[in-house]
Amino acid sequence: MHPQRKQRLLIVLFILAVAGLAAGLLGYALKENINLFYPPAEIAAGNAPVGKAMRAGGMVKEGSVTRASDSLKTQFVVTDFSANVTVEYEGILPDLFAEGEGVVVSGKLAEDGVFYATEVLAKHDETYMPPEVSEALEKSAASRAETEEKGTL
Repeated sequence: MHPQRKQRLLIVLFILAVAGLAAGLLGYALKENINLFYPPAEIAAGNAPVGKAMRAGGMVKEGSVTRASDSLKTQFVVTDFSANVTVEYEGILPDLFAEGEGVVVSGKLAEDGVFYATEVLAKHDETYMPPEVSEALEKSAASRAETEEKGTL
């Protein structure tokens, strides 16, 4: 092989190796920062990772909001009408947070099944529903209808 051709081949191989290494490191960094969405049905079924950052969402169950008298700690239940997840949050809730309204929470699921939220997002008007929550509620309704249909056959 000609020395000049060999030098070009080594340069190309070096560039490919560096590009591959950079792509691998970028993929690893992005994997650590992914914040996946799980509806309450998937969390209750055990499909959500424990101890990993994620988002959950649904409707705040009527009558489930309890507030601590001595701190900003709030506990409430998020539902997709087929399963419930207890959420604990310490901080100031958004003004639009209310029972029976849509909510998306960010945080981590604990071993005991309680979702410890670091952020609570409430919908911003009476017609808007976060896309993830809307899809989760539609899937839940479809699975309930399917279950009811099987039960009547």
